Amino acid sequence: MTRTVLMPAETIPTVIDDAIRVAVSTVIFTLRRLPGSDAAAVALPLVRRTRDPHEGQWALPGGWLDVTEDLGAAASRTLAETTGLAPSYLEQLYAFGAIDRSPSRVVSIVYWALIRPDEIVDAVENVSWFDAAALPELAFDHNEIVDYALWRLRNKVGYSRIAHGLLADEFTLAELREVYETILGRRLDPANFRRQVENSGNLIPTERFRTGSHRPARLYRYNQDVELAERGPLGARD
Repeated sequence: MTRTVLMPAETIPTVIDDAIRVAVSTVIFTLRRLPGSDAAAVALPLVRRTRDPHEGQWALPGGWLDVTEDLGAAASRTLAETTGLAPSYLEQLYAFGAIDRSPSRVVSIVYWALIRPDEIVDAVENVSWFDAAALPELAFDHNEIVDYALWRLRNKVGYSRIAHGLLADEFTLAELREVYETILGRRLDPANFRRQVENSGNLIPTERFRTGSHRPARLYRYNQDVELAERGPLGARD
C-alpha cells in the first residue's frame, strides 16, 4: 500500500526576504541488507522529484521552513510528510548555502538522523532506499550533503554510543560489531571489540540469550544514563 507524499525541499518557497529562501532537509541513515547482498549496508531514503528543477532526479527528503516553527520541528515534520519516518536520533548537521546550489537563492539547514530497521514504514510513493556508498547523481548538491553526513557518522561512532540508534533495545555483541563494521567499512577483531565495549561502561548484560544455529549469544542493552552522543551546551536547541 502506498501513500501520497509532499514534495522534497526547494519546490515551494518560504521567503525570508526578497532574495533568500530557507529549506530544511534530512539525511536519514539505517542499516539494511539491500537486494542481491547478504552484507549490511548504510542506506538512506530518497524522494523522486516530480517537477523542475531536477524533475525525475532523486533528492533528500525535506521541505520549507514555516515562520511559526523551530528548525528541529521543521525537520521532524518534513521528514514525516515526505517519508512517514520518525527517527530515534535527529541532529543538526550543517547549513548549505552555495550561491549556485539552486536556480533561486536557497539556504538549506540540513539534519541527519538514525532509524532502526524495525521502525521503517511500508512503501511510500516516490520514496526508495539506496546504498549510501553507491548513490546516483542527486538533485542540487545533495550528493555533497550525503558525503558530509557519512563523514560525521563515521567520526561520531568512534567516540559515542550513537550505534544504538541503529539497533533494537537488546542486541548481541556480534550485532553491535556488525553496525560498527558497516559504518567504518572495515572488519574489526571480535576479541578486541568485545574487550573494548565491555570495558566502556556503556553496555549492560541481560540474563537473556539469542539462540539459533550457533551457541546461545548473550543479549545486551545500552546504559540509558549515557547519551547517544554529546551535543554540547546547545544540544537541546536548534
